[in-house]
Amino acid sequence: MKPPALSRRSVLIIDDEKDVLYSFGRILAGEDYEVLTADNGAEGVALFRDRRPDLVLLDVRMAEMGGLEAMRAIHQIDPKALVIIMTAYATTQTAIEAMKAGAYDYVLKPFDIQEMKLLIQNALRSSESMKSVVSYQPLLSREDHSLGIIGKSRAMQRVYKEIGRVAARNVPVLITGETGTGKELVARAIYHHSDRHDRRFVAVNCSAIPETLLESELFGHERGAFTGAHARRLGKFEVCNGGTLFLDEIGELSPTLQAKLLRVLQEREIERLGGSEVIPIDVRVLAATNRDLAPMIAAGRFREDLYYRLNVVTLRLPPLRERKEDIPLLVEYFLARFQPDLGGSVTVSQAAIRRLEDHDWPGNVRELENVIKSSLLRLKGRTLLPEDLNLGAGDVRASPGRAPAEPSPPPAPTAGLDGLMRDVFEEVRRLRGPKGAEDAFTLVERALIREALIHVRGNQVQAARLLGIARSTLRKRMARYGIQVEPHVETGKAP
Repeated sequence: MKPPALSRRSVLIIDDEKDVLYSFGRILAGEDYEVLTADNGAEGVALFRDRRPDLVLLDVRMAEMGGLEAMRAIHQIDPKALVIIMTAYATTQTAIEAMKAGAYDYVLKPFDIQEMKLLIQNALRSSESMKSVVSYQPLLSREDHSLGIIGKSRAMQRVYKEIGRVAARNVPVLITGETGTGKELVARAIYHHSDRHDRRFVAVNCSAIPETLLESELFGHERGAFTGAHARRLGKFEVCNGGTLFLDEIGELSPTLQAKLLRVLQEREIERLGGSEVIPIDVRVLAATNRDLAPMIAAGRFREDLYYRLNVVTLRLPPLRERKEDIPLLVEYFLARFQPDLGGSVTVSQAAIRRLEDHDWPGNVRELENVIKSSLLRLKGRTLLPEDLNLGAGDVRASPGRAPAEPSPPPAPTAGLDGLMRDVFEEVRRLRGPKGAEDAFTLVERALIREALIHVRGNQVQAARLLGIARSTLRKRMARYGIQVEPHVETGKAP
């Protein structure tokens, strides 16, 4: 069951200006990428054919073979190749045409270094999602599967059968299950085994993007649609036309976006934010949620008509506590993934397996993965023993004859802010009384502003947009809380 070792991700830069190629070498220095360069379109296409990089960054204006011609040649070699278009010209019409022709994204020169790094990271994640075939067989029996859904239990056998039934059917699928059960992995398995496997797969986490930005992210916007909309932008529906769009945490959509999504599913067309042009689209929608939508419908928080549009086929993923017989297989799989970094093989004692099987696993497979990883880092010998398991206090079921531990409070929603916001919510829980409520608000607001600024590398315009407030308001809050920010750095040739 040992998965094949992952190779270094490769990025191909095609630009006819030597200083741009040199700049990217500096920008990506220290990143774990293999950087390939070509100073003309024909050489870049030949290099792509020979090396098949994970991502291509391509300048539009080049002598002899232009950027659009080079991109078409690249897509003839690999229709799923991800290409980021770069242009130094004030007009973005060529870049828009490139997006319609299949570019992943476009950037204007000069660009922000940190934003470019983030764009490259996101593109490489998308490339990996499309290239790494997900097996839904009970065991990883073939070496060419770099990812797999693990389990032989009856509950998982039903999941495999459902994936096989729905993969080739061009209908929406609603994937339900608790956090950490592998909903995105199942969505990718459906995509890889569908008739659209040679087209784009795009995943959007609806809970991680503020509502003010999510509408533009999904449907795109026209120039001037809102403050900061300096150019037309294509949304995910338009970008992955002909492919598959995975909407994770669909239950977090606002009523307004629910209505727009319903129209897309019914009419198979979209309108960009601030525009009037009707754009036909052909996208298969896979949706996932960890929430029970039925009570949300009864309470008026989720549209019943949208539910039935998404719920053509429902695929429920069982929590780990309902398939504990799969724990030994999962442990074996995670050991195969993590132990190469330990310099030798590691075994697991039966007592450790029994302790893992006694755990409730509120975080499901994702929690088990983290437990194995952290336990291996703490391991002193070559055998994983019960005392090596980093399960955390109060999470393990009480042994016979022992009183059950007091259950820990349910985790608070983190809105995509990971560890920082978990710490914030833990602190808020400890606050009491009217003064505590005021302190809690201040604590959360300060943490959100700091996290937003960190996320956009200090760009105040983007941070204000992310938070849904005016830039002047952001500056006042920064002054109130004493938050400092470093100016961002730009590079590239001037328009």
